[in-house]
Amino acid sequence: MSKQAKLDIAYVREQFPGLKNGWAFMDNAGGTQILARAVERMNDFLFNKNVQIGGSYEISLQAAAALQSGREAIATLVNASRPEEIVFAPTSTTAMQNLARSMRGQLKEGDEIIVTVSDHESNIGPWVSLQEIGVQIKFWDLDKESLELKLEDLDKLMTERTKLVAVTHVSNILGTINPVGEIADFVHARGALICVDCVAYAPHRAIDVQAWDVDFLGFSLYKVYGPHGAVLYGKYELLAELDNLYHYFYGKDKVPAKLEPGNASYELAYATTGIVEYLSDLGARSGAGDSGSASVRDNIELAFDFITDHENKLAESLLSYLRGRKDCRIIGIENGYDARRVPTISFKVEGRDAGEICQAMDKYHIAIRFGDFHARRLVEYLDLADNSGVVRVSFAHYNTFDEVDELVAALEEILG
Repeated sequence: MSKQAKLDIAYVREQFPGLKNGWAFMDNAGGTQILARAVERMNDFLFNKNVQIGGSYEISLQAAAALQSGREAIATLVNASRPEEIVFAPTSTTAMQNLARSMRGQLKEGDEIIVTVSDHESNIGPWVSLQEIGVQIKFWDLDKESLELKLEDLDKLMTERTKLVAVTHVSNILGTINPVGEIADFVHARGALICVDCVAYAPHRAIDVQAWDVDFLGFSLYKVYGPHGAVLYGKYELLAELDNLYHYFYGKDKVPAKLEPGNASYELAYATTGIVEYLSDLGARSGAGDSGSASVRDNIELAFDFITDHENKLAESLLSYLRGRKDCRIIGIENGYDARRVPTISFKVEGRDAGEICQAMDKYHIAIRFGDFHARRLVEYLDLADNSGVVRVSFAHYNTFDEVDELVAALEEILG
């Protein structure tokens, strides 16, 4: 990234109509605003291609092409080797539940799966449910001092019976980025597979499943500027071995359709082409004209460089204020410029209820959130459940420095 180049924030905000309603959205880890062009793709499908795929007639062929273009777009976004490695699902929770169900045929009593205490329940509960067929579940605990997952602790848990390690890429409480490439290498060297919950990472950094060599990875589209849907990536050869979840006449080789019972939502899948187009345009535009010959994938990576730079500054603006308060405890890395964190910031204020703080913020038209965010095991493990859990502020790249200033001023009035 050149020193002169920076995120074109005016252009960014023009792409999100929801930003014009007078609110500052800082609850983006719960769901981002949707791109206008994602909605336009959905409307285009529903108005012009809204038929079942599989027919011989022209509109059905167009519908099938729209669905395929969505797979191709997500394959580019995550750097998959082929579009058939992309499975659509209603939510990330459903995607992980379906993956766990489809692995049952490969598992037997006494096999082990390792989950982390720091994950969203979506990447814990589906694996815990396999206890009913005799699978042993082990928890990889967070180091309470560093608030990090340590490979030496994982090493103590893994045995020759370990079949899979399920791990979050970023905690939706801590905002800490786990080194999934390093973890994948570690897990593979011991003969197991890895499944990554990438939900809290995907809006902030470029995903590269090939570089990380992960086996399975899922994230939510509605947290990456799209509609309410989700994506599961899997290496093709591994998807081919999974059990069929659809009609009995779908063979194991029918990838990925056998893992999309009831079919994918065609219009939501097609909407992903708008997300990828936007990120590519953003990279080309913010790159100060030096990416005109770059590929879509190159431009996506460039876009996330600019997004990271902008979001780091937003995060540090808030964290510097919180560090200065003696009554505030930041949960996670305290420096916004630290490469190990995303701009998802949780904190507690001594003697104050998190819910009351957020509700008081509502009158300022600033959207933040409190609670455990379905990472209840982590919140309880770290003894953070009292006083309604934690306050969480989660930025996206369309947030502005003026909005952060307004947040800090409101916190000053609310907290005193």
